[in-house]
Amino acid sequence: MKKKFSLIKEYQECWKYIQESKNFIYLAFGVFFIFVLVGFFVPAPESIKEQILIIIEKILETTIDLSTSELITFIFFNNIQSSFLGMILGILVGVYPLMALIFNGYLLGFVASMSYDIEGFSILWKILPHGIFELPAIFISLGLGIRLGTIFFQKNKKDSFRKLYLISLKVFFYIVLPLLIIAAVIEGSLIYAFQ
Repeated sequence: MKKKFSLIKEYQECWKYIQESKNFIYLAFGVFFIFVLVGFFVPAPESIKEQILIIIEKILETTIDLSTSELITFIFFNNIQSSFLGMILGILVGVYPLMALIFNGYLLGFVASMSYDIEGFSILWKILPHGIFELPAIFISLGLGIRLGTIFFQKNKKDSFRKLYLISLKVFFYIVLPLLIIAAVIEGSLIYAFQ
């Protein structure tokens, strides 16, 4: 006999798994925050600076003529792709989510430092609102990705992977996705307003 679907139970299961995975989520936050500080305070070598500026320029070229709804859609799918890949590719011993945290943390720190030099402290407040929703979503998904990478160190790998993979997908669908939708709406609206 099939169990009756209960949205409340699904959410309870997801929050329980997030609680069980808190050390991995804290690790994701820690790695990200360290590299934000590195990107902000440590001057980048010229070769790295050039590569980052190319990445930023490409993003600006892609988004320059987009309407608010198109911008929100672009941001949402960009965030969902990076967070989802970071989670499911964590199975590769957690290397991919860690690299994503290092790269994105450094990139944010670098951009924040450049923006601060140009516009001062007020510019940093403009990026805060969407980060309230986006960053927890990213830390949860990449933290769960790192946890998936620990499967190789467990005895019953096949059963453990299946169990963790399925609950991770649930968390992504029920928790991460709504947070990314809210973040995209806020970020897209703010970017369009400040253009």
